[in-house]
Amino acid sequence: MALKSPAFSSRIGFILAAAGSAVGVGNIWGFPTQAAQNGGGAFLLVYLLMVALLAYPMLVAELTIGRMRQRNPVEALRALSDKPFWRGFGAFTGIVGLIVLSLILSFYAIVSGWLLAFMFAPLAELLGFHSAATWLTDFGVERNLIMMVLFLVLTIHVVRSGVTDGIERWSRRLMPLLFVLLIAMALYILTLPGAIDGLKMYLTPDFEQVTNPNLVIRAMGQAFFSLSLGVCCMMTYGAYLSKDEHLPKTAGWVAGLDTSVAFLAGLLILPAMFAAQELGVVIYDQAGQLLSSDTLVFNVLPAMFNSMGHAGLWVGLAFFALMVIAAITSSISMLEAPVNALVEETGQSRAQMVWVVGATIGLISAIIIYNFSSLFGAVVTFTTVYMQPLLALVFGLLLTWILRQHFLLKALQEGAPEIDKTWFWKVWPWYVKFICPILILLVIWRG
Repeated sequence: MALKSPAFSSRIGFILAAAGSAVGVGNIWGFPTQAAQNGGGAFLLVYLLMVALLAYPMLVAELTIGRMRQRNPVEALRALSDKPFWRGFGAFTGIVGLIVLSLILSFYAIVSGWLLAFMFAPLAELLGFHSAATWLTDFGVERNLIMMVLFLVLTIHVVRSGVTDGIERWSRRLMPLLFVLLIAMALYILTLPGAIDGLKMYLTPDFEQVTNPNLVIRAMGQAFFSLSLGVCCMMTYGAYLSKDEHLPKTAGWVAGLDTSVAFLAGLLILPAMFAAQELGVVIYDQAGQLLSSDTLVFNVLPAMFNSMGHAGLWVGLAFFALMVIAAITSSISMLEAPVNALVEETGQSRAQMVWVVGATIGLISAIIIYNFSSLFGAVVTFTTVYMQPLLALVFGLLLTWILRQHFLLKALQEGAPEIDKTWFWKVWPWYVKFICPILILLVIWRG
C-alpha cells in the first residue's frame, strides 16, 4: 500500500527547505558564469524578467499540484484527471520529470565533488599536506570519482533521516549560514583592487545584448534551473506543505530568496573576476570571450586566492565552504523526489530506497566522468536549457487545462480563502494557460 507523504513541521521550515532546493550551485556557479559570458547587467536584467514572467507562475503551479494530493509527483499528476488517457499521460510526465532530475543530480554530484575537493585543498595546505592539496585540485578521473561518491554519501545521509529530522533540520542550519558567508565574502571581495570594475559590468546593462536570442534562452534556462522547476522537486516539497499556507505568497518567498542569492553571488563572483585580473590572472581572451567559462570558479578564483598568500587559504576555504553548503541544500531535494516517489509507489522503506536511487545516480555520474568531454556538456544543456522549461510548461498546462477550474480554485483557497476576489486568481490561470506557453516556446525557437 502506498504511504502518505511526510510533512514539514513549520512554514519557515518549508520556506528554508524549498529555498535551499532552489539555492544551489546554479546560483553561485551557474548564474555568475552566465552573466560574465553574456554581458553582465544585460543577463541580470533578462534573468530577473524570466523569474518574474515565467519561473514564478510555474513555481506556483508545481507547488499547487504537489499540495493538492499530498502525494509523490507521479501520483499527483495522475490524479489531475479521471480520464484514463490524461491519467496515464500525467503519470508518464511525472516519471520523465524524475528521470531528468536524476540526470541533473548525476552531473550536479560531479560538480559538487569538485567543490568538496577545493574546500579540502586549503585545509591540506594549512596542515602541510602539499601533495594531497595538489591531488585535490587536479582534474583527474580518480579524484572526480572519489569526491563525487563522497558528496552523494553526504546527501544520502541527510535524505535517509527523513523530512523533519533530515531535510528541514539541515536546511534551518545551512541556509542562514549560507547567507552570512555569501554577504561576508561579497563585502570582502569588493574591497580588493579592480573589484569595482566587475561591479560596474554586473550592474550596468548593455541594452544591445538584451534581445540576443542566445542570452535570452540561457537566462530562461538559468531561471528554471535555479528554481528547480520542471523536475518534480518543488512538486515533492509542495506535497509536504500544510494546507493552511498561502501558496502564491509562499512561492513568492521562495522565488525571492533564490533570486536574492543569485544576485548576491553575482556581487561576489564578477568583482572577484576583475580583482583576479588586477592580480595578473587572464580572464578574457583577445576577442573578449570568457576563458574557462564552465570551470570559472575552479580556475580564476583559486588563482586569485593563491596570489593573496597565506590569507588566501582562509578566503578560499570560506568560499568553497559556501559553495558546498549551496550544493548540499539543492542535492537533498533532488534525491528526495525520486526516493519519496519510490517509497510511496512500492511501499519499501526510505532507508532502502535512498541507497537504491543514490547508487543508480552514482553509476550515471561515473559514466559521465569516464566520458566527460562528450557527455558532461550535453547532459547539462539537454536537461537544464531544454527539458526543464518544457516539463514545467507541461505541468502548468496539465494543471490549468486538464484539472477542472473549480478544483483549481478550491486548491488555492486552502490557505487563501479570499483568493477568488484577487487579481492573482483573475490573471494567473489564464496567464499559465496561454501566455507562458507562447513565451517559453518562442524563446526556445529563437534560441
